[in-house]
Amino acid sequence: MTRGVGAIKFDGGLADRTCSVGAIRVTSAPHHASHPTTEINMTRSTFAVAMTALVCFSGFDSPSLTAQDQPVVQRAVEPAEPGLLIDDVDPDNPAIAKQKVEIPKEITKWEDDIAKLEKLDAQSSDPPGAILFIGSSSVRRWTTIDEDMAPYLPIRRGYGGARYRDLAHFATRLIRPHDYRAIVMFVANDVSGGDNDATVDQIEGWVDSILDVAQQHSPGKPVFIIEITPAPKRWSVYAKIRQVNDRLREICLTRPDTYFIETAEHYLDRHNQPVMRFFDDDRLHLSDEGYDLWSKLIRRKLDDVFRDLALNDQEAADLSAQHTGS
Repeated sequence: MTRGVGAIKFDGGLADRTCSVGAIRVTSAPHHASHPTTEINMTRSTFAVAMTALVCFSGFDSPSLTAQDQPVVQRAVEPAEPGLLIDDVDPDNPAIAKQKVEIPKEITKWEDDIAKLEKLDAQSSDPPGAILFIGSSSVRRWTTIDEDMAPYLPIRRGYGGARYRDLAHFATRLIRPHDYRAIVMFVANDVSGGDNDATVDQIEGWVDSILDVAQQHSPGKPVFIIEITPAPKRWSVYAKIRQVNDRLREICLTRPDTYFIETAEHYLDRHNQPVMRFFDDDRLHLSDEGYDLWSKLIRRKLDDVFRDLALNDQEAADLSAQHTGS
């Protein structure tokens, strides 16, 4: 018996049979020289009943298992990203409880902020064609967003020092209450030069999770991701921030209905250094002039995408009319 991850395997020697126990399906194949492998894929919570599947083979017309044919039991390891609720329950076996993992304080510390945004959602209604802005403090501090984004109708739902890590956890609560034309997302705190900085791959996973929530809630609605600005306070780690921006751009190029808003180069001078007047005294957040530039870049991208979408819709309508008339 050897240990691995996430499956139970039987190597050869059994008749061709199939057995199901709860959510576990066991399929055996005839013995061949190549030793075909039978595999049960399972989650951590289903492992407790996995061995029950062995009972199904007790009545098979097959020789006794030799040492070579002994079952290989492979156990699942803990998730790479602890702390999120693992919805890991066997629907066919209610005796298996849903597993919950403790949520890190780095995420739960934003619970009060999210609750305040939910209260705001309950007290207000979205205007038709609204643009939902979600993300970190640059969204939260944008008090002139209504004027800056006109004629678009923004809904501002930013909080504290949001990271993609916690935004992925709260995405359902932030997105699903809203009926929007599009989402605009800006998060800039996953890489700050600290010990808990995320990797580019981790950030990609969290962004994908957020996009899944958005696109399942409102299929076909555009989601815009704003490039992380080159803040002077984080200039020492901007090389890694550029890597994050490159990955965000790649995500937008490969996922449908997802668009990248390029901003960084507009905040740099001809020597590729941050333009200080675009940033507040804390050298991190945008100044009034920085927000003015930001809003122009965001509006320009929204204009371009919505115009292209309208043209595509018109072309589709024209083709449909031609087909109907022919």
